[in-house]
Amino acid sequence: MAEYLKKGREVSPETSREVRRRVAEILEDVEARGEEAVRDYSRQFDGWNPERFRLSDETIEAARATIDPDLRRHLGLAAGQVRGFAEAQLETMLPLDAEVGEGVTLGHRHVPVSAVGAYVPGGRYKLVSSALMSVLTAKVAGVGRVVSMSAPSGGEWPIHAPTIHAMKLGRVDEIYAIGGVQAMAAMAFGAVEGLEPVDVLVGAGNVYVAEAKRQLFGRVGIDLIAGPTEILVIADDCARPRVVAVDLLGQAEHGPTSPAVLVTTSQRLGELVLGEIENLLKTWPTADVTAKAWLDFGTVVVAGDVKEAIALSDAFAPEHLELQVEDSSPYEEGLRNYGSLFVGEGTTVPFGDKCVGTNHTLPTNGAARYTGGLWVGKYLKTLTYQRLTPEASRRMAVAAGAISRAENMPGHAISAEIRLETEKHPRARDL
Repeated sequence: MAEYLKKGREVSPETSREVRRRVAEILEDVEARGEEAVRDYSRQFDGWNPERFRLSDETIEAARATIDPDLRRHLGLAAGQVRGFAEAQLETMLPLDAEVGEGVTLGHRHVPVSAVGAYVPGGRYKLVSSALMSVLTAKVAGVGRVVSMSAPSGGEWPIHAPTIHAMKLGRVDEIYAIGGVQAMAAMAFGAVEGLEPVDVLVGAGNVYVAEAKRQLFGRVGIDLIAGPTEILVIADDCARPRVVAVDLLGQAEHGPTSPAVLVTTSQRLGELVLGEIENLLKTWPTADVTAKAWLDFGTVVVAGDVKEAIALSDAFAPEHLELQVEDSSPYEEGLRNYGSLFVGEGTTVPFGDKCVGTNHTLPTNGAARYTGGLWVGKYLKTLTYQRLTPEASRRMAVAAGAISRAENMPGHAISAEIRLETEKHPRARDL
């Protein structure tokens, strides 16, 4: 039976009524008034009222020229990793053309969407790597036009200069300095000068951005609705308590509602990790956020065995799941619900978040029970087709006619059964 040494609160997946109302109001206003509304909200929320929201080529290149050479090199490494993994994933997505039943050829092909809007967070944490995760992966998928937006930086450049550089490493087509709900609306509706509407919106953001994606779904496609980031570590007595503690606090700095969970088969380890966290928080650089997240949403639970540890983890369905155990095999085989898995002490969530190549836009709030994260396949439509020989057509006509009549759809039956008597009906060229 699991024993909790510390039990945090559950994060509610529900968005407040006020957030839903405010987001709906902004979306409706931007759709109705276009750029005038975008400009009003940009002034109100960001103090930003430029002549044009789109960054010029000259501004982009001037900002990129300021990037520290070491950071440029590191971002180049990250871009290569993201591109390499996306290309490898794409190679697994093969077209299909198969005979399913005599004379019946069925198949599919994967076609990229035409235009994507990629939002890159630009608030307290300017998530430079998000530009690579969303923009570059879309381009690998073959998307023809990728638009990217981020909140105004308030500095020398309209957007954080490293973010601009990362967007261009991803081969972005258009960059706009617009943040928040008004950015999502602008991309969905094509609401500013020179911007055509996109087909799919991707990228993380705050609760307002997430709610905007929820409300825009259907008008456009989305990747997923991401809530506060999460980490769950499964560890046994071979783990180093300080490493586990650091990994938990490292993710908790995202925000005061970010859950950090330890599931361990060793009570001794759990107690040691709690002690390490208490000491670390005394000097932790983002303790103002991290300490609150840990106090409210931190959990340490002792499982009776491996099977129970797997069950606890799967019930939580974490966004990020680390394995710091002596033998990871039973966990890798048994675990089913997680966004991304980090196996062994030599891996850690920041590797996936920043540079190793897997995508960091992942399901939260238990959504890993039914979906994975952003990947190259999210930008592709799987289009099916069918091709029948005359003999197969007649065979299917009989079945389709009978099923249609059973469903009280005589028009469908007529459409199917006319294939049994096509020779009675002349072609247009013969009339």
